[in-house]
Amino acid sequence: MPGYENPWTIPNMLSMTRIGLAPVLGYLIIEEDFNIALGVFALAGLTDLLDGFIARNWASQKSALGSALDPLADKILISILYVSLTYADLIPVPLTYMIISRDVMLIAAVFYVRYRTLPTPRTLAKYFNPCYATARLKPTFISKVNTAVQLILVAASLAAPVFNYADSIYLQILWCCTAFTTAASAYSYYHYGRKTVQVIKD
Repeated sequence: MPGYENPWTIPNMLSMTRIGLAPVLGYLIIEEDFNIALGVFALAGLTDLLDGFIARNWASQKSALGSALDPLADKILISILYVSLTYADLIPVPLTYMIISRDVMLIAAVFYVRYRTLPTPRTLAKYFNPCYATARLKPTFISKVNTAVQLILVAASLAAPVFNYADSIYLQILWCCTAFTTAASAYSYYHYGRKTVQVIKD
């Protein structure tokens, strides 16, 4: 049977902070305040590094909720950043569409897994209770690589108008690399399927 756990861990708080910073970054990009946006993005990146480090090194800070919340925070942050950067004409529309489509499908899969792993009777209160852990998610290796590549492209795109290299061929190469890792990551989840989900049992 699934068990109860404390959702108020430091990594989970850091992931929530990252989610909160996402709309702030989107606003700054749309307003073309790229210097401040770079600083806020660096702060968001720091929360990502810290939550993973803490969860790996302190067992009491590791949680099933965190295994879903951390990648969810990444997807929300990346989605808002890519939409905003596309609005600012710094990232092409087809690439953003590919990334958003993949993330929407993965988020839908997470909600489905949550539903399927809940014991009966399934209730809304139980479904949305963060203390009630039912499954732990295990991202694929290529998915981790893809997240890193996507964030590198975001950093490079944010810096482009600041350092005047928005038309660089190297940015266009990075677009192609990001498209490749995004497609490969989507396929890895399709291929490995259930191996990326660990159902929690007492």
